Amino acid sequence: MLELSFFQIKNSREPLTQISAALTFADGFYQRAKDLVYEVKSAHVEGQLFYDEPFVTGNFQVEADLLVPSSRSLEAVPLKQKFSFVENYSDHEPTQEEKELGLMIIPLDDDRIDVQTAVEDNMLLNIPSTVLTKEEAEEDLYPEGQGWEVMSEQDFAGQKKDQVNPAFAQLQGLLDKMQAEEDKNKAEDEEK
Repeated sequence: MLELSFFQIKNSREPLTQISAALTFADGFYQRAKDLVYEVKSAHVEGQLFYDEPFVTGNFQVEADLLVPSSRSLEAVPLKQKFSFVENYSDHEPTQEEKELGLMIIPLDDDRIDVQTAVEDNMLLNIPSTVLTKEEAEEDLYPEGQGWEVMSEQDFAGQKKDQVNPAFAQLQGLLDKMQAEEDKNKAEDEEK
């Protein structure tokens, strides 16, 4: 677990506190991320933290190799992540003025800045909503089973466009019948 001391950073003589660490992930993370991540193969965080009254600000860069489920078939897909995020830590509940600054402010219950959980949360937030295996992406494959299939939005829209509404089909039949009678009556009137 990667944790740092708020007060140690606040009172440090150094302008920046540097971190660089390889992360390991406990069962708690996998329980929390069970539908989003199968495995974290490696993860590394680098960052700088500094005190800028009234906050300790952390600027973090993360690189990770994950195995995540395909959004179509749930097969394991390797995913490389490289992202950064900034968080501000406060030893008190943020005031309304501080909230209006538009910053990500994390109030601390104690002296501990939990960098591990911050990285985990941001790792989950950075997983794309669409993740496909190589075959699914290249061959536009969708899963199917007995009596069901998954289709693309374009295929669905095209199928729906070609599909006739039964109520309208009955109405069209009625209109065709009325038109035929009208044509018949018109023909009879012309013969007279």
